[in-house]
Amino acid sequence: MSDRPFSILGVQQIAVGSDDKQRLRRLWVDLLGLSVHGTFKSERENVDEDIAVAGHGPFAVEVDLMQPIDPEKRPRVHEPPLNHIGLWVDDLATAVAWLEKSGVRFAPGGIRKGAAGHDVCFIHPRGSETSPVGGEGVLIELVQAPAEVIEAFRGARG
Repeated sequence: MSDRPFSILGVQQIAVGSDDKQRLRRLWVDLLGLSVHGTFKSERENVDEDIAVAGHGPFAVEVDLMQPIDPEKRPRVHEPPLNHIGLWVDDLATAVAWLEKSGVRFAPGGIRKGAAGHDVCFIHPRGSETSPVGGEGVLIELVQAPAEVIEAFRGARG
């Protein structure tokens, strides 16, 4: 598909969930050595998360360690344990418009500010009758890359 008007630059984040994020912190922070750079809590999204980081600069990857505020409510950020993957995109609005025309189903909420402050939008894990293309069981977050990330990834291509 050479007419694609946007580029996926790289992995921006992965999000893992548990009913107790302290167990996630034990592995990812205490044992693997990632550093926590922030927290995010949202009743609407039923999430209490720590934002850890692997790597440095524009190639850093967030590892969001999430637990539900209420395990009985949706979304259930701990089911499945690998909650979603986030991808840097160079032009989020163009990507969403083009993908929708191509039959991709998006989760409710549209483009909005994500936990790290970037504009985000989610590809639904499952397609539907009207939008048959989904993430085949995986929630995919498209994240608007800031200018320095776009430049770094384009420069790394050589």
